[in-house]
Amino acid sequence: LAGCELTASTKSYTFQVDEEDDSDHILALSVVCLTDGAKDECNVVEVVGRNHENQEIAVPVANLKLSCQPLLSLDNFKLQPPVTFRLVAGSGPVHLAGWHRILHREDASFEEDDDLSEEEEEPELAPIMPAKK
Repeated sequence: LAGCELTASTKSYTFQVDEEDDSDHILALSVVCLTDGAKDECNVVEVVGRNHENQEIAVPVANLKLSCQPLLSLDNFKLQPPVTFRLVAGSGPVHLAGWHRILHREDASFEEDDDLSEEEEEPELAPIMPAKK
């Protein structure tokens, strides 16, 4: 599990991996929530990453307020490291939790997927017949 806490004194956290690592990394964000000591104010958390054109983009992912929405489930929102989480409004503390998955490229075997046996192939569907009058 991966996690961090954003506060008035620690406004950002960057999750990064070793660039020389030959693995694919996925960071999935599960929950963003206010923790003990939070004030009843809007706390906006944004994610800063890179798009498919390698341009930096910032996207707000949570707007939490103690009296109306102290917790937000993000259903394993997947991100590609490096990624930075920033508290752009409010003083927190805001806790972010998720998981980090490492996919080793040498472990991926695509040859097995190509050799489907007859039992594994999807059955052919019968043609649709016109309705009888």
